Amino acid sequence: MPHSETAHTFQVDLRGLVDLLSHHLYSSPRVYLRELLQNAVDAITARQAIDPGAPGSITVRTGDTLTVTDTGIGLTEADVHRFLATIGRSSKRTGEGALDGAGLDAARGEFIGQFGIGLLACFVVADEITVLSRTAADPSAAAVEWRGHSDGRYTIRTLPASTVPEPGTTVRLVPRVDTAEWTSPDQVVALARHYGGLLRHEVTVVGARGESHQVNETPPWEQAHRSPLARREAMTAHCRTLFDFTPLDTIELDLPAAGLRGVAYVLPTAVSPAQRAGHRVHLKGMLLTDQAPELLPEWAFFVRCVVDTTSLRPTASREALYEDGTLSAVRDALGERIRDWLTGLAASDPSLLHRFIDTHHLAVKALARYDDELLRIVLPWLPFETTDGNVTLEEFARTHPALLVTRSVEEFRQVAPIAAAAGLGVVNGGYTYDRDLVHRLPEIRPGTSVTDLDPATVTAHLDAVDPAAELRAASFLAVARDTIGVHDCDVVLRDFQPVTAPALLLDNREARHERTRSSLAAESDGLWADILGSLRQESPRAQLVLNHLNPLVRQALTITERGLAVTAAEALYGQALLLSRRPLRASESALLNRAFIGLLTHAMHQPGTAAPGSEPRKEL
Repeated sequence: MPHSETAHTFQVDLRGLVDLLSHHLYSSPRVYLRELLQNAVDAITARQAIDPGAPGSITVRTGDTLTVTDTGIGLTEADVHRFLATIGRSSKRTGEGALDGAGLDAARGEFIGQFGIGLLACFVVADEITVLSRTAADPSAAAVEWRGHSDGRYTIRTLPASTVPEPGTTVRLVPRVDTAEWTSPDQVVALARHYGGLLRHEVTVVGARGESHQVNETPPWEQAHRSPLARREAMTAHCRTLFDFTPLDTIELDLPAAGLRGVAYVLPTAVSPAQRAGHRVHLKGMLLTDQAPELLPEWAFFVRCVVDTTSLRPTASREALYEDGTLSAVRDALGERIRDWLTGLAASDPSLLHRFIDTHHLAVKALARYDDELLRIVLPWLPFETTDGNVTLEEFARTHPALLVTRSVEEFRQVAPIAAAAGLGVVNGGYTYDRDLVHRLPEIRPGTSVTDLDPATVTAHLDAVDPAAELRAASFLAVARDTIGVHDCDVVLRDFQPVTAPALLLDNREARHERTRSSLAAESDGLWADILGSLRQESPRAQLVLNHLNPLVRQALTITERGLAVTAAEALYGQALLLSRRPLRASESALLNRAFIGLLTHAMHQPGTAAPGSEPRKEL
């Protein structure tokens, strides 16, 4: 027995569809005006493809109702049945409706919208929409009126051509009370400027009392008649109006192959690399989005862009850029343009380059790591933290042809005072990108050497103490080694500058890793303790270097009472920890407290009171 088959048609819940648009596809109800402007521009484009001399203007009127009137190609009755009565069908598809005809294939490439749901978006702010249209394709055709409601009802009627004096379309909205804020006169003017400020066709907003607002203007990068200075001033004023800052510099952007023009404004203040700027992207004059971080490479976080393009594709909501090969090529080309501006500053405007690097050195460092040509140009100009202060590598290398670079900020802070006094040239390589860049300096400046700093290098520049003096200090040093040894740290006595530094804590990455492993193993039990124990490595221990030239250390070396010697050793170790500026572990914080209490106890002459955690006092 043959199977029977019945055809059915999907039933569309228009209210549900409107809710989907307003809460999920579009970011805000305000996009209704963008959709109306967009459809109007496309209608004008279609008419001018047939009749290049046809007028092109859009008028928005505000009041109890909101109307948008265009001088575009208009709709016939058949078009209305085909496009306005069918959800999702677009008059911009090939081979359909009023846009059919010779020469319109080219026009379709100029359309902004591609999804045929622009009018439907108006139900986000209104329960009733009226479309009154007269086609320009057939002067004898009647005018047609379509009236739709948010519950899915609609009516269509034809009117005498004289009802609509000129070809074009008028869309009238009856705003709902709960969306009145989006259709108020001031808001409509603001939205029209926001979305249509760069449209090629004239857009005018007329208020309820007849006041007129011209909302679009020629962007500054298209004002070719102005002098270079006047163009720069116009762009600076444009940046202040749009982004509320005065740019450090302006970079004109022009990619003819991508149909893109615009400008990049260099931020006058530093920003975090993680804070990617939102760029304004216009598609054929209509604002697509003002939050498009994907337009530029990640390293170019120091600029804000405004561009108008004909080639980039929008997403379905037309509020973001579609990630494809074209966007990737445009992103690379814009990055190259910004890079060329930066490299050109070294020759054209060194003072501006200095100001830029002072503000955005992190961005330059990020880019220079992967760009050899830029590295050669800007590396000598970049500031680094060194034992001579914050200076450029070029300046630092003149004094120190043999550079030492630390792996961490902590290492640099440990050795900086001592290294500076010993004449060593040390660069802090602990900040993002710094160590990699410093190691590439010999490529740019032959004759300069760069090596990683090792604690042994610093120790080698410390003078040995006179044997007789070290012998006199032997008893205190023995107690200090027993006391500090529990922290995986050795104690040595040396002479070094500056005299004001009582102690130096020399550490390295391997020793820190071993202390971390040991601490975790002590806090764990069972399987984890066994695993951590198996990872134990025989690595060099940290060193507490006591400065024999320092008066405090000299006084401590004469202590003969064991309890006070323990407290003094812990105090010296704690002070060295604080000078290293690294985070303290719980045991190290406890040591500092214990040493402080012990010294107070001794100063108050209370020999019967032992410092918490210390041994009973006895002679050495």
